[in-house]
Amino acid sequence: MKLVMKATGLVLMLGLVACSTPMTTRETGAVVGGLGGAAAGGIVGSTVGHPGAGAAVGGALGLGAGALIGDQIQALQQRQAELEKQLKTSETELQRQREELDRIKKQSKEY
Repeated sequence: MKLVMKATGLVLMLGLVACSTPMTTRETGAVVGGLGGAAAGGIVGSTVGHPGAGAAVGGALGLGAGALIGDQIQALQQRQAELEKQLKTSETELQRQREELDRIKKQSKEY
């Protein structure tokens, strides 16, 4: 169990040091899933006498699951940003059209 904790700590420290730019949502999901899976796998593995193997399998499964979930969340975030951009464009156009309508109303009153 001590070996699993040391390995998990080492992986966590290397991950933090290696990140010179902010991680994407997909990468964050992969890291969290991998660490969570390794911890859970180590605990389950220790009950059957193989904590290292349990941590390795749990880490791999958690990494994959975390990356998939993070990828889905990242895609939703990108879609939301696109929709917000479209909304802003529509609001700007609507305001322009309102101003144009007001201008036309004023001109028609003058004649």
